[in-house]
Amino acid sequence: MNAYKTPPNYFKIFVISALILGIFFRFSNLDKKVYWIDEVHTSVRVVGYKKTEFVDQVPSDRIINVGDLQVFQYLSPEKDWLDTINALAGNAEHTPAYYAIARLAMQIFGSSITVTRGVAAIISLFVFPYIYWLCLELFASPLVGWIAIALVAVSPLHVLYAQEAREYSLLTVTTLLASITLLRAMRQKSKLSWGIYALTVALGLYSHLIFILVCVAHGTYLFIQEFQITKNFIAYLKASIAGLLTLVPWIILYFINASSIGEWTARTIGIDTLIKRWLLNLNAVFFDIKFGYNNVRFFDVENGNDIFQFSFSEPLLYLIPLVIVLVLYSFYVLCRNTPLSCWLFICTLVIIPASSLFIPDLVSGGQRSSIARYLFPSYLGIQLAVAYLFANRFTTSFQHWQQKAWRIILVIVLSGGILSCVIINQAETWWNKYSSYYNPEIANIINQTNQPLVISSQKRVSRITSLSYELDTKVSILLVSETEIPKNISQFSDIFLFRPEADLLAALEQSPNYNLEIIHPIGQLWRIR
Repeated sequence: MNAYKTPPNYFKIFVISALILGIFFRFSNLDKKVYWIDEVHTSVRVVGYKKTEFVDQVPSDRIINVGDLQVFQYLSPEKDWLDTINALAGNAEHTPAYYAIARLAMQIFGSSITVTRGVAAIISLFVFPYIYWLCLELFASPLVGWIAIALVAVSPLHVLYAQEAREYSLLTVTTLLASITLLRAMRQKSKLSWGIYALTVALGLYSHLIFILVCVAHGTYLFIQEFQITKNFIAYLKASIAGLLTLVPWIILYFINASSIGEWTARTIGIDTLIKRWLLNLNAVFFDIKFGYNNVRFFDVENGNDIFQFSFSEPLLYLIPLVIVLVLYSFYVLCRNTPLSCWLFICTLVIIPASSLFIPDLVSGGQRSSIARYLFPSYLGIQLAVAYLFANRFTTSFQHWQQKAWRIILVIVLSGGILSCVIINQAETWWNKYSSYYNPEIANIINQTNQPLVISSQKRVSRITSLSYELDTKVSILLVSETEIPKNISQFSDIFLFRPEADLLAALEQSPNYNLEIIHPIGQLWRIR
């Protein structure tokens, strides 16, 4: 089939240009965007503090500065590798591979934001050779591989999480690597190839627990394709169990700490909100131009607030139906033109992880499926299908004008991704910062005053540490352990209250000594007079 021919040189140049831009976007302005609360927790764990330790050890009920908060974000002689392991054990839902790599990088290059995010960015580069390799395994097609590289290189969603100090670029890489080794093991049928698959399963599980869904997708694919218990399926089971056994210590820790894990993802949101988030997340795989709906995705983990302002008066939102049509048509072409072994693999990679999150949300409530980073395996499958669509449409079996039209569509898709990445690259914050999205606006209000003091609850130390990266050094901070505020705060020109716990807010509102004025409702910032 002509779709499987080697791409012409001009097309390779086009893809290489997209690849170079994608690499640039992954490393440009790494320290510019909001270091949001989950990234703060990354640094806290890597340097060896549990979240509870962080809360307990931070100075409270006295005036401190920004540096006093950020000391818990840097490696120190008092905290070694054992402390890092203990810190992760307290949050065992975060398996340790990324954090171990980050700790090593911080010991060599320092503890800056550029280093912690740079680890994720470097890991993300392995997506390019692996997705090309996977396309060769599935389609025996260099052309599909080149297009897939271009799509992933300038995908706004991939770029966003390649620049985040968390483990999701590693999850993406291990998903591709495990998929490659599975297909090779099925073909080679050797103990060595299945042993390599077992190793990639272990690596994937130590990258993120959600990788279990990738393993289930692989098993579902193998069982449906062969429709019986074959030697290949038994070998898959043995390899998967071997990989899973390496995770037993972490699984034990997970269940020990399960009472505090995932509570916010199980919080019920409206079905309309859920659907809108699904659509926006899918759109961000290809386009994520600043629509003016940024607080569409904002939610407050602690308080359960969900601000969802979504207006179809914004013309660019009509790109979403076009993306849906493109994706659906891609799967139609994929299933019609490729053998079962090919399209079934991609479909199970998309459907199993996605449905495992969608169904619980729809049946019992929750917002797991609205969190884009949990769906990277499914998004990879979608991009593979779209890459095949374009390769198929470029064949000589179509008339010249049809081939030209599909080339133009590919250029439009990639241009939309590039434009999105350019805008994201220059922005201080983006929707994936969730409830830390408004930190730049809040910090700007505070920084404009002469001698400001920011008050918050001690238990909100992670929130205010995230904000501290945006604050000037002149800003003083007061973390209150109970509800009493020291009386020696009159020396400050302006006093602010940031994201307090309910009891502190109630105490201040009821006190005759203070008058609270809300000045940023969504960001939860008050001025105290």
